[in-house]
Amino acid sequence: MKMVMAMIKPERLDAVMEQLKDKEINRLTVLEVKGFGQQLGQREVYRGQEFDVKLRPKVQLEIAVNDEFVQTTVDAIVEGARTPDGGAIGDGKVFVLDLNDAVKVRTGESGAPAI
Repeated sequence: MKMVMAMIKPERLDAVMEQLKDKEINRLTVLEVKGFGQQLGQREVYRGQEFDVKLRPKVQLEIAVNDEFVQTTVDAIVEGARTPDGGAIGDGKVFVLDLNDAVKVRTGESGAPAI
């Protein structure tokens, strides 16, 4: 079992969810987060005043999958999150973490069947 975690641009969430749905991956958690990477924030103008926006809004996806769905899940996220012009700085990152166990609260099932 693996936990696939991704940080993407908020405006790409619908495209990622559509790609996941097409690949029959129907369970995910979405969190609104802020952060920065290579882009290091940016300079904005509001009411004539310039200021630095150091933390950019992002969306974090968490998807627990069985081993046979890891690559399919990663591919779906990458395909949906990449900007249409071939990709750009800030499109996001995908992380794959080992998941030791999972327990379904309703039934008490554990391991792969719980996912």
